Amino acid sequence: MKKKIAYQGRPGAYSHLVCIKAFPNYEPVPCESFEEVFKKTENKETEISLIPIENSQAGRVADIHNLLPMSNLVITGEYFHKVSHHLLGCPGSSLDSIKTAESHLHALAQCKDFLSKNKIKPIISADTAGAAEEISKAKNNSRAAIASELAAKIYNLTILSSNIEDAIHNTTRFLFMKENFEEARKQDTEYITSFIFQVRNIPSALFKALGGFSTNKINMLKLESYMLKGSFKATQFYVDIEGHPEDDNVKQAFEELGFFSKEVKILGYYPASELRKG
Repeated sequence: MKKKIAYQGRPGAYSHLVCIKAFPNYEPVPCESFEEVFKKTENKETEISLIPIENSQAGRVADIHNLLPMSNLVITGEYFHKVSHHLLGCPGSSLDSIKTAESHLHALAQCKDFLSKNKIKPIISADTAGAAEEISKAKNNSRAAIASELAAKIYNLTILSSNIEDAIHNTTRFLFMKENFEEARKQDTEYITSFIFQVRNIPSALFKALGGFSTNKINMLKLESYMLKGSFKATQFYVDIEGHPEDDNVKQAFEELGFFSKEVKILGYYPASELRKG
């Protein structure tokens, strides 16, 4: 039986495209929400959950950092996908015939220079693939969608203009999540460890909690804070570091972190993407 990977969105979404590129032998399973994506793997309906976590232009994906700690899954890998937006129209339409373009808010914002130059009015849709599906059904040569080349193929649309994004560095980072950590550590491989923590309510707690990473010469790739349950007093931190929990310096840093923290939870450790070396 073919293994499966769950993603949020409709067929033709960028997450769907990443599933095909990263796991070509897996069957992609679309889900309505991120919660459903996690549940599919937790309930053993899929082997992997694919989650977008941040974009180089739009920043972190909403709600993901709140959902990650509540999931029973662990992060086992990362994937960087360069986003290429395309203007899709019905067969027979042309760039000159297009008056409106529908897509997700972020996609429209990332193509605003192209839309302005071609005098195309942006219209917000729930998602990119959904916009493509709607345009396919409408059969109106004045309407277009901004979506992936996969969406064009699935919904039988014509690519009227390719790579219309304003910034060439537009990249989304995805995480792969499974039920269990990979069994064996790969030798001669650079690892990333992701974790969350809450500091104790004492003066300079955050400074002291993170001091061990400095003294143990550990590179911190990301440090983000976000409120818990809407409280301005309760803050949780999400961190990515270079290293593996079995490394001696990482062990020492976590020991010091634990002393000044109320809670520490490792979300995953996984090989660093080759793109980080560029």
